[in-house]
Amino acid sequence: MTIEAILKEDIQKAVQKHFQLDNQEILLQPTKKEFEGFYTFVTFPLTKAARKAPAEIGQIIGDELLASSSVVAGFNVVQGFLNISLKDSTWLDLFGKIFTDEKFGSLPSNGKSVMVEFSSPNTNKPLHLGHLRNNFLGDSLSRILKASGYDVEKTCLVNDRGIHICKSMLAYRELGNGETPESSGIKGDHLAGKYYVLFDVEYKQQIKALVEQGLSEEEAAKRAPWILEAQKLLLLWENNDPETVALWQKMNNWVYEGFAETYNKIGVSFDKTYYESNTYLLGKDIIEEGLQKGVFFKKADNSVWIDLTKEGLDEKLVLRGDGTSVYITQDLGTTELKNNDFGNDRYLWVVGNEQDYHFKVLFAILKRLGRTYADGCYHISYGMVDLPSGKMKSREGTVVDADDLVAQMVQTAASRTQELGKIDDFNSEEAKQLYNQLALGALKYFLLKVDPKKRMLFNPEESIDFQGHTGPFIQYTYARIRSIMRKGEQAGILAEIPGDSYVMHQAERELVFALSQYPVKVLAAANEFAPSLISQYAFDLAKVYNQFYAEVSIFSDPDPEAVKLRVALSGAVAETIRKALGLLGIDVPERM
Repeated sequence: MTIEAILKEDIQKAVQKHFQLDNQEILLQPTKKEFEGFYTFVTFPLTKAARKAPAEIGQIIGDELLASSSVVAGFNVVQGFLNISLKDSTWLDLFGKIFTDEKFGSLPSNGKSVMVEFSSPNTNKPLHLGHLRNNFLGDSLSRILKASGYDVEKTCLVNDRGIHICKSMLAYRELGNGETPESSGIKGDHLAGKYYVLFDVEYKQQIKALVEQGLSEEEAAKRAPWILEAQKLLLLWENNDPETVALWQKMNNWVYEGFAETYNKIGVSFDKTYYESNTYLLGKDIIEEGLQKGVFFKKADNSVWIDLTKEGLDEKLVLRGDGTSVYITQDLGTTELKNNDFGNDRYLWVVGNEQDYHFKVLFAILKRLGRTYADGCYHISYGMVDLPSGKMKSREGTVVDADDLVAQMVQTAASRTQELGKIDDFNSEEAKQLYNQLALGALKYFLLKVDPKKRMLFNPEESIDFQGHTGPFIQYTYARIRSIMRKGEQAGILAEIPGDSYVMHQAERELVFALSQYPVKVLAAANEFAPSLISQYAFDLAKVYNQFYAEVSIFSDPDPEAVKLRVALSGAVAETIRKALGLLGIDVPERM
């Protein structure tokens, strides 16, 4: 039974004893830092039924707790807030459980499974900064959900077909001159992206020429030679033209090799990858089923639609009049395929907020079709990432490339670390590993610390600050504690928990309380699909430890029990930071 559970039960007994009120919801919250105490019970909701002022209710409950509770050491009342302090024996008992629990923070299996689909790149361009936020969110959510008791499958749907792919193929066919990643020294996904940009350059010139001949810009965009040719290529691909398919396969394979290198570099992997080229036709049978059930209807041009106005949405096209699929057709089929493959209890899609409406429609259609898995479908919507210079555009080549950004971050980490001059004894391989850990720690933490729903501004320089609200600050705290632990080991000091007579320092109590919140935060982050809660927790724990380190002496205290406890506390904090950052996909350095 947790401290919170014991305290809630004791408060419930006090409320029943003094006010004859049964089954009251007892909510506890952390006490505000300006007041003494660790847990606060708000008495305002009881005033009407108890017929007493909030402060009087707090005083009565506090007196009862002091007289009868096994965990309460003291209290104070501030208006309707009952702030409660706990006995040192309670804190020591709690810490003992944390200290000896190797699985602390990992909840037992809940018997449920979840699929997290993320990344979902296009094969006409390399991964960029926006993809990094997507990948880090999906990867972190997968780790958090696993820690909270779910069986997790990580999947990726690669957008490897469509007009955008044909644009890169056309530009390469016309301008490539047989260039390959090997001959050019350009990574495969970057090479495909190069030709996507070249298509846009040529396409704009063709539009300009047609406008000068008297066409409107809208008409010119439809009649430009290269857009017509790209549309022909798409039709040839859909008809399995051997030459077109061979070019498509060659360029996609270059891209997959490039993606694999990037994924490996950023520490992201998938259990299964789906490809749009294999799934884009799957939804047609579901459309036919929906027509038979009366879920869909046909219009005069033979196109198939669904009326979702009852759900607060619009009419939605689900199949064109010529029988070709639209995105929603494919997603219906792919979702059915994923459910057949895995049969998960929940399905999460990590996709940018520009697709919010699309997913509302998808889930509404699944419910209309009577799919039992529809209620377990969630869109993890996230805001775009901007730079100080503004919005990124792939076709204009103004995106921040993921590989380039990681390389820049590694270089920044190296220069910042060298300025501090603390790794003179590192060999080149150790230094390289540290720079990579700091770079990815900075990048992942900066992109994950913001609530996913919020649009954000990414500042590379700010993200790698060793003193701010950053990944490197937390990594540095971990490395500092590991140094303390090594010193303790060399001195033969054992990490132990003292007996009940030990009088704790306030900084020690605050550290135990901070540690005790870790499983709470893991569960909250899983329930709210919010890695930002873990980011904030790791930062808060590092700050509490640094305050503890400033206020107490670890090794020179005259009380040997205090020394042993503080070494044990330090070790537990380091391990919890390691676990928390691990849920964000961030490695920790043993030395810095």
